[in-house]
Amino acid sequence: MLDLIKPPMLKREDRASKTTSHAPDRKPGGARVSAQYNVARPGSLPMRIAGYQRRKVFDAFTGLGIATRDTILDIGATSDQSYDHSNYLAAWYPHKDRITAVGIDDASHLEKLYPGLTFIRANGLALPFQDKSFDYVHAAAVIEHVGNRSAQTHLIREAIRVARKCALITTPNRWFPVEFHTVLPLIHWLPPRLFRQLLRAIGREFFAREENLNLLSASDVRRMAGDIGLEFELRGVRLLGLTSNLLLIVRSIPC
Repeated sequence: MLDLIKPPMLKREDRASKTTSHAPDRKPGGARVSAQYNVARPGSLPMRIAGYQRRKVFDAFTGLGIATRDTILDIGATSDQSYDHSNYLAAWYPHKDRITAVGIDDASHLEKLYPGLTFIRANGLALPFQDKSFDYVHAAAVIEHVGNRSAQTHLIREAIRVARKCALITTPNRWFPVEFHTVLPLIHWLPPRLFRQLLRAIGREFFAREENLNLLSASDVRRMAGDIGLEFELRGVRLLGLTSNLLLIVRSIPC
């Protein structure tokens, strides 16, 4: 019965040839895709705070009314295993057989770590699924890493295209005082061009590239969702009284 309610997807034997050709495990320069995003040490205060905030996002997602038999697409699965919350949805959601995870680097270890989960190596900007293949779609802290505003808008379009009920897309809030990826304060409030110049000057070339980090404010998210013509809800996750993360919720049908 479970196979009958699994979403339409590529056959397992076709996945490697279909997805790995355009989803290399390494960025230019030889670094692993996920490795350059790991700035803080496991167990450090920034990572403990990150795990605390991700638990809030997880609670918001599961609070959307997900039923036991609902299928979930998790966009942005990572090969990283440095942190216990690196793939928090896979780790914390109890019904692993309802999750399909996709990512551009090889996170196939998730299938062994969480039996029942399905991993497909694919790009969130070109999901290999039919329209409305999943009940819920989850894309946490992915949209700031896909490139310019056009690419970011397209990620939203892809997420809602494959969702039957709801899509949740999260991103750090640009106006929070600390930038989570570099763990640097305030400089990300500069105009993007100056912010990137400063990152290059201090040796953060990876994050200085728009395709690797393009921060969003609440007004940016509202503008993109409005341009698509969506009915949406925008929530904030707070830390020390300030909005640290933005949650875009799009309901395809009432949840």
